[in-house]
Amino acid sequence: MIEEGDWETIPDVEVLAQKAASAALAVTYEANGDFEASVMLTDDAQIQELNRTWRGKDKPTNVLSFPAPEQPGATGPRHLGDIALAYETLVRESEEESKELAHHFAHLIVHGVLHLLGYDHETEAEAEIMEALEVKALATLGIADPYRDMAA
Repeated sequence: MIEEGDWETIPDVEVLAQKAASAALAVTYEANGDFEASVMLTDDAQIQELNRTWRGKDKPTNVLSFPAPEQPGATGPRHLGDIALAYETLVRESEEESKELAHHFAHLIVHGVLHLLGYDHETEAEAEIMEALEVKALATLGIADPYRDMAA
């Protein structure tokens, strides 16, 4: 769902979101299942409102993930939850980190899906696991390790 922002600057943004989400699922134990997630593409103002409401942080961020509880006995694909991305933050980070906009977008989708699956980066050990999965998923899309240049 595109709410706000110039998301059309990313060619086939919806297709890329689906590919990135599938890549994230494929590198986890969750790969053998039927899943769905909602993705909202919006702007910094709306992300800031969501971040303030749900996390108590009154500032924009690049991606937010809202995991859905499992629904025992539900039929059809398992709804993992919702992801929201902020266009201006995505563009700013891409420019600051000299990353292709579409690649950074795919990375944030992968990151968001992994959060929906329960992965986190609160501790160094958790971060290492999550980052390794992100790198592996992005590689399947032909996207270089986004952490490689950050470590230098």
